[in-house]
Amino acid sequence: MRRPLILFLLVFTFPAMAGEKLSGEAIREAFQGNTVAGAYSNGGLFSEYHAPDGRALGDNGLTLNVDACWNIDGDAICYHYGPPKDRRTYCFTVEKQGEEYRLSVRDDGRLNAIARIFKGNPENHDDGGRRWSCDDLLAGLASPSALARSSLAGSSLAGPSFAGPSFARR
Repeated sequence: MRRPLILFLLVFTFPAMAGEKLSGEAIREAFQGNTVAGAYSNGGLFSEYHAPDGRALGDNGLTLNVDACWNIDGDAICYHYGPPKDRRTYCFTVEKQGEEYRLSVRDDGRLNAIARIFKGNPENHDDGGRRWSCDDLLAGLASPSALARSSLAGSSLAGPSFAGPSFARR
């Protein structure tokens, strides 16, 4: 995972400049079917393939995603970790600045991560043999907005220290 380390060094050594805030549709077009890799504001690294079926395949540098999903909610991208009854949801607005994407916590605007998008799945992220489905989110059976309000809204994903019970060690 040398690429995210280089990305981290590049993006956190230059001052932030204003970028273009993306709409939900623009976020979907950029992320869906591609890998988003970068660094959390605390320095942890991540790389996730945004599968068209709503699964987020990849890891946060140390752990493999299990039961991880993504979807668009308004003009934000939301990530859902864990099985439906224990799901934690984190939503972010996205700002594009050149080739960089700045993900900020939707509720308070805090910068959570800076990333780049790589076409397709160049890291070959997979589900590690543990299949899961995001059908409940995609079908609208569980409202992403309600999930976000009832979860740890405002929390930021913190790379390796974020590993929870729904993650499996590689």
